[in-house]
This record gives sequence, C-alpha cells and structure tokens, in this order.
Amino acid sequence: MENTLRDEVAIEEKRKDKIPYDHYKALLKDNDPQVVSKKTTCPYNQETHAFTVTVMGSPYMVTYPQGDVTDSAGEDFDNYKLKTMILRYLINAKGAAATGENISYRDVSGGNAYFACFEGRCLKRFAFTFNYNVDGLKKAMGILDAEPQTIGDMSWRFEVINNMFMTVILWVGDDEFPPEAQILFDANFPTAFSAEDMAVMGDIFIPALKELGKK
Repeated sequence: MENTLRDEVAIEEKRKDKIPYDHYKALLKDNDPQVVSKKTTCPYNQETHAFTVTVMGSPYMVTYPQGDVTDSAGEDFDNYKLKTMILRYLINAKGAAATGENISYRDVSGGNAYFACFEGRCLKRFAFTFNYNVDGLKKAMGILDAEPQTIGDMSWRFEVINNMFMTVILWVGDDEFPPEAQILFDANFPTAFSAEDMAVMGDIFIPALKELGKK
C-alpha cells in the first residue's frame, strides 16, 4: 500500500513537471534559431534542425521548431525540470557574456521573496548532501574541470549551462556545528534566469554532481 501511494505521488509530480515543459516547447518556435544560438552560445545544426545544449558537462539535443529535448543520442528521458530549464534558457537568454563577478541570490530581483525556497532546495541540500560525500564532490568538480576557489573549506566555480557559471562554497560540519553552504552566481545569470528559476536550480545541479561523483 505504501509503495503504491509513493508511486502515485511520483507519477503526479512528473505530470505536473511536464506541464511547463510542454508550454515552453510551444514557445520555442517563435524564436529565430540563429539568434538563439548566438545569444546562448549553443550550437545550432541547420541540417538536423537541433541545438546542442551542455548542462553540467553533458550534451543535450533540442529539436527546432518542435522543442523536444533529448539526450545526446536522441533518446527521450523524463527529467522535465531539466528539460524546462533548457528550453527557458534558449528562449530567455539575452546574450550577456560571463563577467567573472559573483552575486548572491538576494542580489537578484525577487531573491528575497524566494529565498526560503532557495535556502532549502539549494543551500541546505548542497551542504548536507556533500558534507558526507566530500570525495564525491571533489571527483565531480574534477570531471567538470571546475576552477577551485579560496572561499570556505572548499569551493569551486563551474559552468552550469552554456555561458552561465555558478560558484559553490562548503563549510564542513562537525560535532558542534552543522555544515553550511553558499551559492553565488555570475552576474550575467539573471539575464537568462529569474529568481524563481534560480531557486530550484539545486534540483538540476546537485543530482548531476552526485552522479558525476560516482564515476
């Protein structure tokens, strides 16, 4: 009974996640693919009519004008949060180059309103996930060719999606103090993603780091 209920909840969550994905699929066709490619730095193949978008080091294909997001082999997958983020980036990116300057989440318009969500889904989740898997985190950052930073006990700057960089900082916990984390964004991040997008970014990059750490 418990397993059945859990499966039903998972199916309902997938259904809800698919709604925004279908919405943005329908919007992609309203954008010129060459302009999209220039603004996002995501290559567009005129022969296959598809963009190549790289997220956390892995390439994904997006067909134009259909907006179907698949893996690099053209196979479908059901991570609709990731698919939606990819489409929103293609549609919303303004072409701002990475600056190398960091901003905090509260610096973003709307950041105060969504901070509780950001704190739970990004900061605390990152801290407690990798406080007990430091070796996996280091391995993942090596695979991403992330740039080590000098903040906290350990920190790295890495590319989340084409031309969009994030810096993660971890203070390892002990018997007296819980682990803490900070996540900073390149100053160009808000030109492509809203505060609401950024608040759930942990749903994208944290599972990806966990998987990379297992390789």
